[in-house]
Amino acid sequence: MLAAIATGNTTNGGIASYIGRTSDQITHPLNVLEDCALIRREPDLFRPGCSRYHIVEPLITFYEAIMRKRWSELEIHRAEAVWASTRQTFLTQVVGPHFETLCRDYAFDSGAELFGDFPAEVGSGVVNDPANRTQIEVGVAVLAVQDSSSPRRILSLGEAKWGEVIGSHHLERLARARELLALKGYPTDDTILACYGGAGFTAEVTAIAAKDPRVLLVDLQELYRPLPE
Repeated sequence: MLAAIATGNTTNGGIASYIGRTSDQITHPLNVLEDCALIRREPDLFRPGCSRYHIVEPLITFYEAIMRKRWSELEIHRAEAVWASTRQTFLTQVVGPHFETLCRDYAFDSGAELFGDFPAEVGSGVVNDPANRTQIEVGVAVLAVQDSSSPRRILSLGEAKWGEVIGSHHLERLARARELLALKGYPTDDTILACYGGAGFTAEVTAIAAKDPRVLLVDLQELYRPLPE
């Protein structure tokens, strides 16, 4: 089950399919792994009842996604060859998800300073786009306190990319997600579109952020800036 999650099968159905079981057969094992703090269940902030599972320790993800599959080659000292063929897997399945987690932690800790209000919840979510027959995954969603029965105010929608330069198409996806959520009744007038870039941003995105106060760029220097005591 850890191998299933490490390789990107993060839903209950995806995990069950990976290991050849039905969803009801893996409920107890998932609960055990969660109770042992090996995995955590993260609710989808925009789709009630939906959730995804993530491995808590990145080293376990690294072992399950990279080492376990190629152990026989590693034992005969072919680490360089293994790394050459699995580096992209490492970036997408190990570093990428962990970077998103770091960005969510940053957004929660710096929320009042960045978004003008204290976040009540920071997570991820999927926004359905019926017109384009697709789904928009929001890696860093920041929600305000629930103050009524109406949908919660969205402080920020964010995209986190470790090894990919963030361009205008990433910003356009976030803007589209904001538009769709507004149609569902979410207050988005002050929603900030945040781009967390481990590899930087294009000149176009930088220019847009300089003019639009509702666009925020967070690079590695800012991400690791010490918080005021």
